[in-house]
Amino acid sequence: MPAAPVRPEPECRAAQPLAERHRPISDPQALALFRAEGAALEALCSVADGLRAEAVGEEITYVVNRNINFTNVCYVGCRFCAFAQREVDPESYTLTLEEVAERVREAAAYGATEVCMQGGIHPDLPGEHYLRLLDVVKAAAPDIHIHAFSPMEILNGATKMGISFREFLAECRAHGLGTIPGTAAEILDDDVRWLLTKGKLPADTWEEIVRTAHELGIRSSATIMFGHVDAPPHWVAHIRRIARIQADTGGFTEFVPLSFVHQNAPIYLAGRARPGATFEESRRMHAVARILLDGLIDHVQVSWVKLGMEASAVILRGGADDLGGTLMEETISRMAGAEWGIRKEPWELEAAIRAIGRVPVERTTTYGRVRRNASGEIVEIAERTPRVRATG
Repeated sequence: MPAAPVRPEPECRAAQPLAERHRPISDPQALALFRAEGAALEALCSVADGLRAEAVGEEITYVVNRNINFTNVCYVGCRFCAFAQREVDPESYTLTLEEVAERVREAAAYGATEVCMQGGIHPDLPGEHYLRLLDVVKAAAPDIHIHAFSPMEILNGATKMGISFREFLAECRAHGLGTIPGTAAEILDDDVRWLLTKGKLPADTWEEIVRTAHELGIRSSATIMFGHVDAPPHWVAHIRRIARIQADTGGFTEFVPLSFVHQNAPIYLAGRARPGATFEESRRMHAVARILLDGLIDHVQVSWVKLGMEASAVILRGGADDLGGTLMEETISRMAGAEWGIRKEPWELEAAIRAIGRVPVERTTTYGRVRRNASGEIVEIAERTPRVRATG
């Protein structure tokens, strides 16, 4: 007769007071938190929200930015992606440099402080194209922050140019790169990555690129994409790996859980993946991330594009403290089947934040503060030194 499954309640009860006192919790305790239901889930979210309040107070931040997905031509073959197209496909596109510049000028006129640029791995674009993209952004809007190029794009650019990751990143920084998105992480487990992506960069390469960026003073976000062929043990290991990198480098600005958008994803349509995370799993993910990253990464972002504003409001009361960006356009999630739009005005984000009794604050990419006058013009940008609280 098989043994009865371990009940999560005792482990949950043991973990929560440790988390409240900023003490480390074990992997079995973290796994138990990922199974919390009912009253245990509410208690988990309450603990996470208390840690959030200690770390960042009552502010909920957002950034005024624009996404620029400069090409959707890609042959990597990620099985979770509905964005990628072949060059011959009718929906394929590659923006010209002037089209990129025009989008940047529009963003600057709108008041954006950041452009976020990512694209497919186009077989015909040389590695130098990434530098040209940076140049046209800086020419169009010299003061705007460039948050660009996933570790997969950095691998592609460095390989095509025949130089190291460090040399490529240094070149990008010289051409105006500010920070990089910590996307292409998915789940940092190569067994899972093989099912999702096959030929995409291994987890160790992702980590090497991110650590190299941090060493060069190029900060990044950290992400996890969950709810497909993964399970809680993968989530705990992923967050632990992010924590180890942060303990060494201090280079992550935020942690961003991203629920798998399944509707048009090939792996889901083939019956090989489940239809994204449940709402309860998203609540647990943000709350457990807050606990496991306590003292290391202050900011946990909820993606309104993935979850919608109503669900995001609940998660902001359970450990998260950032709503991400206004975006102006968003192609990757939309083509995957996301239902929640591609743009939010700052006033919409601020209204949603005030509705849950919190304080809306416009931030920079690296969590500085943006102050505007009554006309919406920027009058001051104040960056902040990252604060890391000792744990243990």
